[in-house]
Amino acid sequence: MSAKRVTSQDVAELAGVSRTTVSLVLNNHKQIQISRATREKVIRAATELGYVPNAAAQALASQRSRIIGLILTRSLHHISSDAFLPRLLDGILEVIHQHDMRLVVDIIEPEHQKELYLEMVKAKRIDGILLSGPRFDDEALEALQDINFPTVLIGQLPGSNLCSVDVDNRSAARRAVNHLIQHGHDRIACITNAHSNYTASVDRLNGYKDALEAAGLSYRENLVRYGDFKVESGYEQMKDLIRSGSVFTAVFVASDMVALGAKAALREHGYVIPNDVALVGFDNLPFSQFTDPPMTTINVPAVELGRQACQMLIDMFEDSVVRCEQHLLDTQLVVRKSCGSSLI
Repeated sequence: MSAKRVTSQDVAELAGVSRTTVSLVLNNHKQIQISRATREKVIRAATELGYVPNAAAQALASQRSRIIGLILTRSLHHISSDAFLPRLLDGILEVIHQHDMRLVVDIIEPEHQKELYLEMVKAKRIDGILLSGPRFDDEALEALQDINFPTVLIGQLPGSNLCSVDVDNRSAARRAVNHLIQHGHDRIACITNAHSNYTASVDRLNGYKDALEAAGLSYRENLVRYGDFKVESGYEQMKDLIRSGSVFTAVFVASDMVALGAKAALREHGYVIPNDVALVGFDNLPFSQFTDPPMTTINVPAVELGRQACQMLIDMFEDSVVRCEQHLLDTQLVVRKSCGSSLI
């Protein structure tokens, strides 16, 4: 037969104190006045009995759930095909496990954001929020900011005082388009990673514009299309671009996932990459090196993004004064064969 589990009541009886006193001592509530002698009695009794506090009880006593909420501001259909998310989760979970905490993931579509954010906070189901994919039209973030609830954005939101961890999307996109320009291309199309209410989408499109302007090339609205995270959107937007009759010899696709669809459309219409159209992606998702041809792309350190964002949030729990920190991580251009083998 297995041994009977030792409870806090057993500790209380051996120490000659109440069960509440045991909880206060073992959860180290220093703001409650308990004599040193009583504290020592409780600790001695717990040690003698080999008492291990229950994690849920510890959370209740400390007013902490020890749970972090990861909020994804996209539809379930978008998330199910997201190859970036598993790498982001790797970094988050690494830190979560180090701190003996748990992660809950929620998908909140734009029209329900404000109510659901505040509902999660008021119900005290979570200690803090990691929010991936901030949007310009997310009014709920202002509410979180107003009540000083621990929140870290994975991404940036101009004008916000919330902490964030991101990459410099604009600079990285500029570098990607410069690579195409260095190959001699002057009619470069662009398919964004998402609609323009997502901050990363706007930053990557602005980086594309910056590179054209710096090279003295005209920005042509007819060469720009808007993706929607999914492979299918890249396929449909590239087909629309081809059907429009617009002339281009290269394309910057601001997401490897969207680029996968764009490549399929190009191939279906008889274009050979890079002979007819050169292509650069963004994110350096695991499959990008195995496409035909292997895809030149921007490497985004997804695991480190998750790791730093989660650690920043946990640091906020320990700090009575929340400082606005905004970290930008480095990106790199990964050159493969989708732009050709030599520079002009």
